[in-house]
Amino acid sequence: MENLELEVHCSPNEERRSHHSEAVKKNLITRLNRIEGQIRGIKGLIEKDTYCDDVITQISATQSAINSVAKILLEGHMKNCVVERIQEGDMEVLDEVLVTIQKLMKK
Repeated sequence: MENLELEVHCSPNEERRSHHSEAVKKNLITRLNRIEGQIRGIKGLIEKDTYCDDVITQISATQSAINSVAKILLEGHMKNCVVERIQEGDMEVLDEVLVTIQKLMKK
């Protein structure tokens, strides 16, 4: 994972928004744009009746790229939002994080 400073500022509970630094946001958007291109490429491979194993290889690469985005977001969330909420005495955030991790591990 790239070593970009994960600067995330979490909003109060009512809003539930994070505010990523411009560098982190740009990194995430760049990655997502690349993933979007990979998805279009996979669609094109299927349209061209490309050999199944080659399509599966591209799907695997795309899944890896999506997991990378999730890891960046989870790291920022844990280091900032979760820590903030624990410091404020909100221990329910731990259950929220466990549910989130379970969702990621289903894949």
